[in-house]
Amino acid sequence: MKTTKYFREQVLRKRSYIQLEWCARVLANPLATAIQPDGRIRFWGILPELGGRALRVVTLADGETVHNAFPDRDFKVPVA
Repeated sequence: MKTTKYFREQVLRKRSYIQLEWCARVLANPLATAIQPDGRIRFWGILPELGGRALRVVTLADGETVHNAFPDRDFKVPVA
């Protein structure tokens, strides 16, 4: 999995509980996605490992290089 220097040096240091495998699962099967004004892409997924809470994974514009990841307490599951 490709990651930015920021993700490796800052995000994983501050949130050492986050696992790359979780990010990969969210990217492979997101519940929702959104493109930010700067071109980065947000992906959300619900993880049992986080007590059923959502993990937001932010990638660069390529959609695969992970730049940030964190539990998103404000995420609401989209209603179909």
